[in-house]
Amino acid sequence: MGLLLKACLNGDRAPGAHPALPLSAAELAADAARAVAAGAAGLHVHPRDADGRETLEPAYVDDAVAAIQSACPGIPVGVSTGAWIEPDVERRAALVARWSAPDFASVNLSEDGHAAVIAALRGSGIGVEAGVWRVEDVSRLERAGVGDDVVRVLVEPTDTDPGVAVRRAVAIDRALDAAGIRAPRLHHGLEFATWAVVRRAIAARHDIRVGLEDTLVMPDGEPARDNAQLVAALVALAR
Repeated sequence: MGLLLKACLNGDRAPGAHPALPLSAAELAADAARAVAAGAAGLHVHPRDADGRETLEPAYVDDAVAAIQSACPGIPVGVSTGAWIEPDVERRAALVARWSAPDFASVNLSEDGHAAVIAALRGSGIGVEAGVWRVEDVSRLERAGVGDDVVRVLVEPTDTDPGVAVRRAVAIDRALDAAGIRAPRLHHGLEFATWAVVRRAIAARHDIRVGLEDTLVMPDGEPARDNAQLVAALVALAR
């Protein structure tokens, strides 16, 4: 498996939480270009509306993704479908069904309405990243009926204790193996646990991601300057 270093640009943090969080389509595109220059081979972004709020509205999503694709030709660009962005399941699926620009989108299997969102993405020809936060999500992935017909499985332990997060990632991997799910896997963690999770993933030959959505700190615990600095640190670990 080739190692995919994926940058996560922006995230579900409030605007102003970090001075380097990009908000507009132009800022996302410029940040994406810096992340790619640092070594990212894929991008996960959270477009925002004119007021700086995360949005699933097609006009904002497609504009942001198109701007990034123009700045980073040949680099696949994905977005989130998180329920916190649009809690209403029917409206969430309806908005997703109108997207045209993203190459793929992540769907959290722990969220209500994930099956409807997956169907909307497949109907639009947009690839699905299956977000697995815990072992129980593996059975939800099986029931979703997509099998290995996903771009990748995101193994995403949300534990902030590094040891607990790594153990959960290992348990998820074992559950995926037992279920016969062979789709590529990409691992990432949360806060400082990010670095323990990705170190273990590198050793296991899985793809990895990092970005200010996941963590604001470097491997030594110092604050990260921006997404590109986080990606550069991940590249150094992967070597």
